[in-house]
Amino acid sequence: MAHDESGTEPAGPVRRMARAQRREQILAAATRAFASSGYSGTSLDDIAGEAAISRVILYRHFDSKAAMYRAVLDRACVRLTERVGDDDFTAQSIPALLHAASADPDGFRLLFRYAAREPEFRDLTDGLTAASAEIAYRNLTRLIADEAWARWATQVVLNVATEGVIAWLDAGRPDPEQAARRIGAAIDGVIDAARRAL
Repeated sequence: MAHDESGTEPAGPVRRMARAQRREQILAAATRAFASSGYSGTSLDDIAGEAAISRVILYRHFDSKAAMYRAVLDRACVRLTERVGDDDFTAQSIPALLHAASADPDGFRLLFRYAAREPEFRDLTDGLTAASAEIAYRNLTRLIADEAWARWATQVVLNVATEGVIAWLDAGRPDPEQAARRIGAAIDGVIDAARRAL
């Protein structure tokens, strides 16, 4: 019978984690590690340590650090879309965006702040930005008649929304309802500026 180092018998058989559960554990740990130190500053050993597993187990799930980072970004995109949607902009869009960021702050920061600085992953962030811009533009053209100003407002609104949410996260997530109203008011100001000649 097997004994541990203290000479006593183990409490019971060690159970292996299901593959999907282990992958989720690794992705959650990798998200935290990448958000803390950035892509280039994070090693596989850092991720293994954060997940409390060996590098061997990491390699059973991911071929490389780049593949893992891409999976982390994909996971963050899916989670964001599930919470915010991928259709029209409504009165609930900004509160939903804040809720999504609050539920996954590291994933949100990776998508909108850190990954955009990594040339190897720009295709993913550019795709997310293009999809978001298409939705925003489609909605803003209902409010802004001039096409050029609607395109201008699209870019500014997206920046105000994402940077406003990141600033809210950085400030410690004060009163999400107030934050949604304030970000919404800033967006309304952009739309108002785009609609009228100044």
